[in-house]
Amino acid sequence: MPRSVYLILIAASAAAMFGVAALLMNIRERKEEAQFTYLPLAHITEDTVDPAEWGKTFPREYDGYKRTVDTARTKHGGSEAFQKLDTDPKLRRIFAGYAFALDYREERGHAYSLADQDITERTKKKVQPGSCLHCHASVLPAYRAQGGGDIMKGFDAVNAMTFADARKLVTHPISCLDCHDPKTMALRVTRPGFLNGIKAFKKSQGVENYDPNAMATRQEMRSFVCGQCHVEYYFAGAGKTVTYPWAKGLKVEEIEAYYDEVKFSDWKHAETGAPVLKAQHPEFELWSQGVHARAGVACADCHMPYKREGAMKISDHHIRSPMLNIDKACLVCHPFAAEEMKARVETIQDRNERLLARAETALLELYDEVAAAKSRGADDAQLAAAHKLQRQAQFRADFVAAENSMGFHAPQEAARILGEAIDYARQGQVAASKVKR
Repeated sequence: MPRSVYLILIAASAAAMFGVAALLMNIRERKEEAQFTYLPLAHITEDTVDPAEWGKTFPREYDGYKRTVDTARTKHGGSEAFQKLDTDPKLRRIFAGYAFALDYREERGHAYSLADQDITERTKKKVQPGSCLHCHASVLPAYRAQGGGDIMKGFDAVNAMTFADARKLVTHPISCLDCHDPKTMALRVTRPGFLNGIKAFKKSQGVENYDPNAMATRQEMRSFVCGQCHVEYYFAGAGKTVTYPWAKGLKVEEIEAYYDEVKFSDWKHAETGAPVLKAQHPEFELWSQGVHARAGVACADCHMPYKREGAMKISDHHIRSPMLNIDKACLVCHPFAAEEMKARVETIQDRNERLLARAETALLELYDEVAAAKSRGADDAQLAAAHKLQRQAQFRADFVAAENSMGFHAPQEAARILGEAIDYARQGQVAASKVKR
C-alpha cells in the first residue's frame, strides 16, 4: 500500500479520535452546565428590584422577562392595550359612575405593569389609593421602609397613601424579587393580600394558620405566585387595605356572600342607584374551579412552560397567553395538532362570549326598566329587589368579563355563572316593571 495512503489513514484516524474526544468533552460540559443552575454573578438582596441585576446571574430567564414588553392580540385578549370600552360599548353603561367607564384597556405584559397604571385615566382623573401598588410594582422594599422593617405595617402605610404619593416610593414594575427568594431563588409568596386571603380561605376549609411559604408544595407555589395578583380583591376600610374576599370560599357566590356580610359595594350605579360590585381579574378563583386545577396543572405549566436552552431546562419567563405558544403550552399534554387545540380553546371562549353578550344585554334592559320605574315615581326602597338582582347579575357577568381567559380556565363554571347572570338580570327587569304599576 502506498505510503501516502497510510498517512491519510493515520490523519483520518487522528481526526476521528479528536472529534470523539471533543464530543465527549462537550457532553461532559453540558452535563455539568445542567447541574449548575445557580451560579451567582451579581449580589442580589431583598432590595434588588431591578430585573437587570438578576439577569446577570440568570440571563436566560431575564431574556424571557424582557420579552413581556411584546404586544400581541389573541381572539379574546392578549397583551395589546386595546380599549375595551370601544370594543364593547355596553361597558360604558355597565360601569356608569365608576372609574372603569373612563378607561378600561386590556392589560399589557408584566414589564408594563407599573407604566400602565401611570397612564390609565382611572388614576389620572380619579384619586386612587396607594393600594394599587400591591400588584403593579416591585413594592417590597417600599413596604419594608415605610414599616420600619415590618412589611405588614408598611403594607398598611402605603395602602393609606394616595397613589400619587405612594408612586414616588417605587421604581420598577413586577420583578424577580416578587416571586423568588434572593438567597435561594425558591418560589415564594410576598404579597400581604394573598397571605391574608389564603389563610382565611384555608381556615374556611378547616386548616388553621396556613402559611403557603411553609406549607405549600412546589407545584402549588407555581400557581400561588401568580395568584398573588391575578385575583379578585377590594380595598377595605378607611385605610384602603388590599383584601382578598376568600373567607367563605373562592366561588363567585361565596365571594358575593362575603361582600354582603361586610356590606361592601364598589359604587352606586349612576343610572339605577343600585349598590354594585366591580370584579377585578379573578383568574385564580376561576382556575381553581376548573379541570386543570383539579388535575394538578399549575398556572406556570401553561403560561411559563418549561423549555430547553442548551443543556438547561428552564421555565419560560416570557409570560403570555398559551395561545401564542401552543406547542409548548398545550401539546406537551394534549397529543393533537396545534390548529385543533387552538380551535378547541376558541370554541369554548366563543360560547362564553356569546353568553356574556346576552348577560350584558339583559343588564342594559334591566337599567331601562329601572329608569322607567323611576319615571313613574319609584324610589330606592321600592326598587330594592331590582337593585339586589342587578348587584347579583352584574357581579357575575363582570366576574367572567374581567377574568382574562374568557371562561377557559373553568368552562362549565363560567357558563354556570353567566347563566345565573342572565337569570338574575331578567328577574330584576321583571321586578322593576312591577313597581308603581
